[in-house]
Amino acid sequence: MGRYTFRLPDIGEGIAEAEIVAWHVKVGDHIEEGGLLADVMTDKATVEMESPVSGTILEVAGEAGDTISIGSALVVVETADDVAEPPAPAEPAEPPAPAEPAKPPAPAEPAKSPAPAEPAKADATPAPVAVTVAAAAKAPPPAQPTAPTAVSAPSPTPAVAPVASRPVLASPAVRARAADLGIDLAQVQAGVEGRIRHADLDAFITHDRSHGLRPAGRRRDDEIVKVIGLRRRIAENMAASKRHIPHFTYVERYDVTALEELRSQLNAARGDRPKLTMLPFLISAICRLIPQFPMLNAHFDDEKGEVRRFGAVHLGMAAQTPAGLMVPVIRDAQDRNLWQLAREISRLADAARTGSATSAELTGSTITVTSLGPMGGVASTPVINRPEVAIIGPNRIEEVPMFVRDGSSAERVEKRKMMNISISCDHRVVDGWDAASFAQELKKLIEAPAALLADMAT
Repeated sequence: MGRYTFRLPDIGEGIAEAEIVAWHVKVGDHIEEGGLLADVMTDKATVEMESPVSGTILEVAGEAGDTISIGSALVVVETADDVAEPPAPAEPAEPPAPAEPAKPPAPAEPAKSPAPAEPAKADATPAPVAVTVAAAAKAPPPAQPTAPTAVSAPSPTPAVAPVASRPVLASPAVRARAADLGIDLAQVQAGVEGRIRHADLDAFITHDRSHGLRPAGRRRDDEIVKVIGLRRRIAENMAASKRHIPHFTYVERYDVTALEELRSQLNAARGDRPKLTMLPFLISAICRLIPQFPMLNAHFDDEKGEVRRFGAVHLGMAAQTPAGLMVPVIRDAQDRNLWQLAREISRLADAARTGSATSAELTGSTITVTSLGPMGGVASTPVINRPEVAIIGPNRIEEVPMFVRDGSSAERVEKRKMMNISISCDHRVVDGWDAASFAQELKKLIEAPAALLADMAT
């Protein structure tokens, strides 16, 4: 039986160390040649480590969240195909290897063996969900003894008996919320069309609490979620941005009624071209204004005390992914028309979500746009993507009654589509007057969008 020590290779990005984001194997597992060992993250991207041999895992270098240097042992594999578990004498055979394996393997063995370690290393996002679902599955039984009390209360709920006999109609979101609260949907009075909605849950909770039948909440077990991988990188970057950059945010209100009409017309005749969202229009408008406001498309070097203004607009597009927030970059956005921007936005967003975005696609932005789409809220205060000096955040579109005036002096009330756009700036580089002036020029383009179609290739 042979022993093969797989060392963390030089990934070719000039880095000295990498963080273990997730393990795909544990001690005792059998691995085939080419099988996934672990995901490691550098400063630029997450890389999958594949096993060059088949065998049984004898040792692993630490746990998710640990940082190891290039060239140090990642795993030790016993290269005998017929061995299911490593033999006991194999442990002392490790000392001839370099000294570094001695530090991670010792604590790693007990940490990786127990079953609870599996959920902890799976993913920063799914892990808490899995724990919550498991807790929700266990929680309802203890809550059941309170049901008889509800029946014997002085103010009975007349809908309980008839409702229980009918099938329960509710959306997945309502069902998930009810399970989270430990509520039996069969006990809830349905509303319109016999379907239980969030408002019906609210009414049920209010009634129960007012009669002392249900506690205000349900105790949950404490959780410790290790901040690793992309989540840790986001935390470090955001903390550095707020620590080093004096932020200020300016918010302006925009009438996007005409733009939405134009967008609808273009989408109706788009053929096989990508669907246009609000984002390509906003990016196109930003690119047209950057020559007038070059201080917004810049980097600030803290150490050198200098600002670099960029001629090209490499626009960062903040995208939410299962692993966390990522910022893929639209290169030379100023040279792309609306359709090209829409196509690139879709491609990069998909690459970010699937984890296939390259390091080149995730670095080098000069100004960033961040959008939560329909969940954009009324206003936002985005955090600057350091070392950039500005970030722009469109918010939710709302239909509101507005006073409008046509060619005459008479006013009338119309339903208009309004949207707030926020811009956060580095006050060391951008003054409030500059941000306000940019927002007003952006307002002119957004509210009279025909200018955005000039020279638009098809």
